[in-house]
Formats: sequence, structure tokens, C-alpha cells
Amino acid sequence: MGNLDSLSILVTGGTGSFGKKFIETVLKEHKPKKVIVFSRDELKQYEMQREGFDDPRMRYFIGDVRDRDRLRRAMTGVDIVVHAAALKHVPACEYNPIEAVKTNIGGAENIIEAALDSGVKKVLALSTDKAVNPVNLYGATKLVAEKVFTQGNAYSGTAKTRFACVRYGNVVGSRGSVIPLFKKQRETGTVTITDERMTRFWITLEQGVQFVINSIEEMIGGEVFVPKIPSMKIVDLAEALAPDCKKKIVGIRPGEKLHEVLLSEDESRNAMERSDSFVIFPENTTWRKESWPKSNITDGFRYASDTNEEWLTVDQLKKMM
Repeated sequence: MGNLDSLSILVTGGTGSFGKKFIETVLKEHKPKKVIVFSRDELKQYEMQREGFDDPRMRYFIGDVRDRDRLRRAMTGVDIVVHAAALKHVPACEYNPIEAVKTNIGGAENIIEAALDSGVKKVLALSTDKAVNPVNLYGATKLVAEKVFTQGNAYSGTAKTRFACVRYGNVVGSRGSVIPLFKKQRETGTVTITDERMTRFWITLEQGVQFVINSIEEMIGGEVFVPKIPSMKIVDLAEALAPDCKKKIVGIRPGEKLHEVLLSEDESRNAMERSDSFVIFPENTTWRKESWPKSNITDGFRYASDTNEEWLTVDQLKKMM
């Protein structure tokens, strides 16, 4: 029996790339009592059912994470919540900043309040490398959301509800990555690259889903789980996807970094390194009597995409895709 067997699971943003792969994996490899998709787009839910997600254990809730009452209704009898809903497009968040705050920060607050009111056991929220030392609004809202979730355990007190986060980089195959853009651009014979020096972390959907499942099982409340994943230069990514195309340098976009960071120097003081991941422990823990493990990381360590020890080759990326 797996750790998700006989449990009721709700996935916000369940019609997205991650949500669909997570639900597919849970239904195939575990025996959940019920899996609830919570999202605001009825067309995507309809299409998801048409794609084969019509298992009798599936439920589809129309709702927005901005609506706390609807979340409470959806979380009735739920054991696990995986929070994947967010406004994620960097330029869209810059142009619609208040909307980004309402969804990414206000939505996080609503998830916490509804989970506490409904007696949910565990809530795991998805974050991003852009939340580390953020330079754009999307990253800033995800940083706040991380803090809201990790410190949300203080509201739980002695109750059973616990909150934690996972944080990882760009997802190969997701709709929001640069890969679909390069695939479309190669039809024109030219792909656009912002800066030849740029590097990014990469993870597959399957790896992200398994990491989330493992983190749900392991979480105590307050952690941020960070997988060790490979880096790749954007120019190498373009070469893998469009080897015969011209490469046009267009300059770095507003709110964009040359390199991403998954673990900062300040965070590493309160983090534990493991063979395949890092775990960042909260500094303030009023909800936990036991002390967290002491850090085993060298002072000043920074886990960044440009200094990463693991790199993807062009052939390896092709296999991942």
C-alpha cells in the first residue's frame, strides 16, 4: 500500500501540466479514495475528462483559489491538498500585478484558512526557483507564498493540519517553459535567445511529480524541499530543439535573470543536504517542540544554475523530451 492509498486528495490547478501528470501517476501507482480537480476553467476540465481522466474516483470542482468559501466546500473530507494553481507567466504578472498578488498570495492565504477549517492533514504547495532573490513580481509573490505556507503551521498549533513547499526549476514539457516557443519558432528558421550566457535548472514532469509525492510522505510541517536537478545553457537547449536554425540574440527581458538559484547562501544555514535533494528548515517554529537537524552545508554555499555540478547535454535533453 502506498502513502496515498485510501486518501482523498485535492489538486488546485489540476488541469495544468503538473496537475494532470500528478493525477495520472496517483491513479496508476496508488489507490486513492478520491482525487479532486479544483480549477476555474470548465473547458479544460471537460477536455481532461475526454482525455481519459474519467476514473470513478475523480471529481471536478469549478472554483478559484480566490474564493475561500468554495475552497472550504471542495476540501470537505479531504486528507491531502497539493496546491499547484498560480499565475505563472512572468510578463503577464508584471502587466497585471494586483491580479498576481490576489491569486498567488491571497490564494495561498485562502488555501491555508480553508485547510485549517476543513481538517486537512497535509498541504504541499509548489514553488519555483524564481522565488529565491526575486527580481520579478511572479518570483516575489511566490516568495511570499512560500513564507505564508511554511509559517502557516503557526496557525495550526496543535491541530493536525501541516503545510510545506517544494521548490524546483523549469519543467521539460510544461506549457510555460521556453521549449514550446522554440518548437514553434523553428518553423520560421530562427529562434530567439535572450542572452548566450543564460542557464536554467531543468526537471521532467515525471521527476517533479515523484518528488512531490515523496515530499508529501516525508513532510512534518514548515519545510521547503528542493531537488538536485541538472542545469543547461539556453543556447544548448536551442541547439537541441532547432539545430538547423539561426540563433538571434534579442537581449535579456525585464524581470529576467541570467542564472537561477534554488538555494541561497542565507537559506543554506538552515538547510540539510541529502544525496538527491536539500531540505530548508524554518527559522521560527512555534508549532514544533523538537529542534530541526543542524545544517551539514558549508557556510556560504549557493545552489545556482551556473555553478551546478550536474549539466545536461544536448543528447540527454532530447531523451528527456
